[in-house]
Amino acid sequence: MTSPAPTKEQQEFIRKLQTEREKLQVLSKEYQKFITTRQQFDAQLNENELVLSEFGRLKDNSEVFKLVGPLLVKQEVPEAVSTVKKRINFIKGELERCDKNITGSEEKQARSRDALAKIQQQYQAKMQAAAAAAGGAPPRS
Repeated sequence: MTSPAPTKEQQEFIRKLQTEREKLQVLSKEYQKFITTRQQFDAQLNENELVLSEFGRLKDNSEVFKLVGPLLVKQEVPEAVSTVKKRINFIKGELERCDKNITGSEEKQARSRDALAKIQQQYQAKMQAAAAAAGGAPPRS
């Protein structure tokens, strides 16, 4: 026994389902990128905070060098500390931006999942109504 060809209404529901699934997949990939970016900034923050704590352990006559290309260039300690503090502030700002992106992405995914569930429920209700109208048993999932 072959099942009848889907009606235009059923085809429309199927198209909506596919579109919403694809949208959810794109949102999921976007979310993963935001998470990866946040993890990278978090690692950079930890690294820079470690450097700052090491600066606190320096003796008065210590020398600090910074890598510029293939060269090590001598740098004044207060200048190096200032640079690292600025970098930490910048990274914290980027982390806040990442957190906002992650929250926004989570909300978009939730809305997309809700829309997908609603479309599925509507489709199932239509299928059950059509089966009942045809006098058959409702299709099983």
